[in-house]
Amino acid sequence: MRRPLLILTAITFVTWVGARITAVALPLVALAETGEAWATGLVGGMSGLPLLTVGWWGRGLRERLVSGRALAVVMLVQIAGLAIVPVAALVGHVGAVSLCGSGLVTGVAGALLGPAERALVADLADAGRRDAEAREAGGATAARWLAWQDLAHRVSMIFAPPLGAWLVVAWGAEPLLWCQAAVVLAAAAAMLGVPRADGRAPARGEAARGEAEPTAVLAVLRAHPQVAAGIVAAGVGGLCWFGFSLGLAVLGVEHGMPGALVAAGMSGYGATSVAASLAAPLVVDRLPRLATAVGAWAVLGLSFAALPAVVPSVVGVALVSAVGGLATPFGIAALNALISEQTSGPERRAAFTAETVLHSGGASLGLLVGGAVIGWVGAGPVLVAVGAVQVLVGGVGLVASRALGAGGRTTAEAPAAAVSG
Repeated sequence: MRRPLLILTAITFVTWVGARITAVALPLVALAETGEAWATGLVGGMSGLPLLTVGWWGRGLRERLVSGRALAVVMLVQIAGLAIVPVAALVGHVGAVSLCGSGLVTGVAGALLGPAERALVADLADAGRRDAEAREAGGATAARWLAWQDLAHRVSMIFAPPLGAWLVVAWGAEPLLWCQAAVVLAAAAAMLGVPRADGRAPARGEAARGEAEPTAVLAVLRAHPQVAAGIVAAGVGGLCWFGFSLGLAVLGVEHGMPGALVAAGMSGYGATSVAASLAAPLVVDRLPRLATAVGAWAVLGLSFAALPAVVPSVVGVALVSAVGGLATPFGIAALNALISEQTSGPERRAAFTAETVLHSGGASLGLLVGGAVIGWVGAGPVLVAVGAVQVLVGGVGLVASRALGAGGRTTAEAPAAAVSG
């Protein structure tokens, strides 16, 4: 199963690079074609709606996404959404309708793809580990493969936006959108080489039948309180993110340094998060699952709360932000490990969906209302408040980890049922 897992990791990297480049090009196309600044955020805003509601409308779909072939179909839907804006630009009709349509279609595909890819990685890693154990050889755990996938996300975050800015100057924004569609098409073709975890192709009509009763996200969280605690902490972390990104931007303007503080914070956070992501696959099997998953967000909260004390020092902001960036990848790796070890099949897909909705959806919601909150309270107090909330949630989670007996190593001691899927 090593080859399919490598394919999935490579696809994750390539598609995320393309997505981050598109995030640079798309607002420029919207502004150039419509002449309205408010239109630049339509695609991103509309794409968040399917993400926030995927736990409801995606119940019958996510349980069918168990093979590369099924994921490739979803990627074709994503390509259709990506092509809406450049096609509209060709005919001179880029407007609110085309921008909203592109956001909705790509949002639907993205809300399904992220959790499905992580679940398939865990499925394939479990199957490969069973095969390795049958041969009396070691096999990489699902936790380790998921940590490598998270590294692919973070590496793209560092270099893809400046690459996109350079390509916009060299090629133009519209050609970049076509390139993104072509990249996803190539990724979909590669995805066809990824089998089901059991190695067989789905029979005709099998995917359409699915489960008699789709698995509800809330039922899975109630059945797995450790997973629920980790996901809630991640959701709070996503919701509080606006305090960091918007708060530093506002503080920079207030101190006559527009852009400098948020750039320093993002750079410090990004550099150490990539470094930590390189180490996470090597140590994730030794980490206490729930304690790490919730404790990392507490560390991030402490760094947020400390930022007002070092403003307006650019170096100070970078160093304090770096502390938070160092902790976050270990928390995400531990949470993904917890989900992969305690769930399987439809429950696993529901749990990864919950993680995506609460963390990424929480971040979108926080950014939506965060500007108004900062304008009312002030950037400094908001940073302290969101930091304190994360520390409080992390502290409650650490107490819960002791009560639930989740503080020690779990990989070697996981029940056979959790590994066998």
